[in-house]
Amino acid sequence: MSSDTAIAAQPAGRAVVGHVYQSVKGYGGALGGLLILLVYLISTQPFFLTKANILNVLATNSPLMLVAVGLTFVILSAGFDLSVGSVMAATGVTVYFVLDAGAPAPVALVAGLATGALLGAGLNGLLIGGFRLNFFVVTLGTMTLISGLVQVSTNGSTYSIDSPGIFYAIGNGSVLGVPAPIWIALGAVLLAGAVLRFTPFGRAVYAVGGNREAARLAGINVTAVLISVYTIASLTAALAGLVMASRLSAASPTAGSTIALTAGAAVLLGGTSFFGGIGGISGTVVGVLLIAVLQNGLGLMGVSSFWQGVVTGTVLIAAVALDRLQSRGRA
Repeated sequence: MSSDTAIAAQPAGRAVVGHVYQSVKGYGGALGGLLILLVYLISTQPFFLTKANILNVLATNSPLMLVAVGLTFVILSAGFDLSVGSVMAATGVTVYFVLDAGAPAPVALVAGLATGALLGAGLNGLLIGGFRLNFFVVTLGTMTLISGLVQVSTNGSTYSIDSPGIFYAIGNGSVLGVPAPIWIALGAVLLAGAVLRFTPFGRAVYAVGGNREAARLAGINVTAVLISVYTIASLTAALAGLVMASRLSAASPTAGSTIALTAGAAVLLGGTSFFGGIGGISGTVVGVLLIAVLQNGLGLMGVSSFWQGVVTGTVLIAAVALDRLQSRGRA
């Protein structure tokens, strides 16, 4: 009897508890760690629980949340995308050049998002989904290629973007007292969660990640699914690039240089298996919040940014090790 069937046979109250348990068991460790961290910081850091700090943590980590949401699709399909940071930088630089050419802000925003979508579909998606090349080699190559092109086009310099209106509002506006980046990240989380849970495409992503050959024999267009997930990852990275460029009012060729590994750590911490087919968006949210709260707590305690990197790296290694142990347990 499958776990879902067993849950359905239980009384309503126990079935609800069973569904909740099944939903969180993949990221129970991360959720427990987050709760312990919250209790510790609330009891030791008076500024932590203030509205200003909470909103600042969520807004600052909105680009990370957006990238992690896109990477969840890729990792669920048993892949990874190292180039999302380069896509973020390319998006900001594209917006700068389009605005500098005299185009209105909406045109620049569309151009930035289109850049991300084209890089995801035309490079990563086509090479990995269409030509079945190794995802690690392809995305390592596109990361280097895109980063090099951005450096060449900007001569390695950061450019200020002076564009009031909708571009500025994306990163610095607010709705109902909540910064716009938080609303954007929340919208992406809800949309991605609904797609994965309730649509045939979402089920196809899980199937491709679980067993690619079985998915193909079941009639799923594996090539289309792989192209789609890498397009989604680049599109969410482009959106993260827009948010970051707007918040900084600048286009930097090094924007998002380390975000791929941090976002990947968040996805793995959230229970999504690096081997595909298992996980989801709710776990990714917990993983991002754990990293965000951890970094904020270290900052409030006066720990240097260098040591914060050491801690984040340690968390990444622990996440990969935990994923490996869970995979052995499922085997």
